[in-house]
Amino acid sequence: MEPIRGATWLVAGLGNPGPGYRDTRHNVGFAVADRLAAEAGGRFRHGRHGVHGVTLVLGGTPVVVLKPQTFMNCCGPAVAAWLTGLELPAERLVVVHDDLDLAVGRLRVVAGGGAGGHRGVASIQSVVGTQAIPRVRIGIGRVPAGGEAADFVLQAFRAEEQPAIEAATARAAEAVVDIVMDGLAPTMNRHNATPRVAAGVEAAGESSRERQVEEGR
Repeated sequence: MEPIRGATWLVAGLGNPGPGYRDTRHNVGFAVADRLAAEAGGRFRHGRHGVHGVTLVLGGTPVVVLKPQTFMNCCGPAVAAWLTGLELPAERLVVVHDDLDLAVGRLRVVAGGGAGGHRGVASIQSVVGTQAIPRVRIGIGRVPAGGEAADFVLQAFRAEEQPAIEAATARAAEAVVDIVMDGLAPTMNRHNATPRVAAGVEAAGESSRERQVEEGR
């Protein structure tokens, strides 16, 4: 896959490559990218700089969607290289990723902010040189007491969490299309006001920490 000069947006769904990681919490960004491609009739192919990529037409606009095939913590150079190749500014990059600070199935669209411990986001921000990168954050739940984040994000979702995360994946794909069609501010207003669908799944997951970060990271 070669860079498409006519593309006016770049979308990067984050995850780890390989079938062993496919259904883990850390790979919801890949799941959204796959959904976008399936709904638009596109097929991912090997691309430059170590990515799987596809050019889709979303709302009449050509968009390049990437799944970096480097591991999560090192995805920044590949995403930045495509951003440069497409001659797009950082505000035309949308990063879709998992978020430990949101309850399972909760969705937040943000204009930027710190990585908040997400190493894939930190890698992209470091190489691109700014935190002002639009992001679609998908809640995967808090790390259980006594657990380790590095282990938790590589676990599969529990059976009772599946309906919430599947709904969130669908809404995240819709949010990406809305960003492309309508812009960031209207999309934030629309999707950030959507009630959480994870009722009954970690109902107490909306902690004080979550409320603090909703408008930021």
